[in-house]
Amino acid sequence: MLQLLVFVVAVVGIGWLIGATNLPGEWYASLAKPDFVPPNWAFPVAWTTLYIMIAVAGWRTYRRAPWGKAMLVWAAQLALNFVWSPVMFTMHQIGAALVILVCLFVAIVTYIGIEMSRDRLAAALFVPYAAWVAFAGVLNAAIWRLN
Repeated sequence: MLQLLVFVVAVVGIGWLIGATNLPGEWYASLAKPDFVPPNWAFPVAWTTLYIMIAVAGWRTYRRAPWGKAMLVWAAQLALNFVWSPVMFTMHQIGAALVILVCLFVAIVTYIGIEMSRDRLAAALFVPYAAWVAFAGVLNAAIWRLN
């Protein structure tokens, strides 16, 4: 259980730290956005929930195969996840952020595919994440198009 706690604290903590140091700010507020942008309070709620699910899936994978293909894909998707906010909100690179989201989505789906036959719960924990990232990609694309 200590490993699980480490995974949750690390993933959620780093996610919060990146979010807190790469705030959307005035630049993002000034952008034209589509009508389907969720309210601001939805993002930390969604991401905290997803980060917990990501951590649990990663912990389950790590326990079984710490250096296996699934764990490497899990680490890659997390790196892509963590780089998106600085690229979007600090560097103001909407197009590059969209490319990151596409790569992130591919990594998430790859992880689900690998884990589906090995650990169905780990795979299932990534399904809401895939849906959220797909939505984020549509939102990111719409913001890019509008600006």
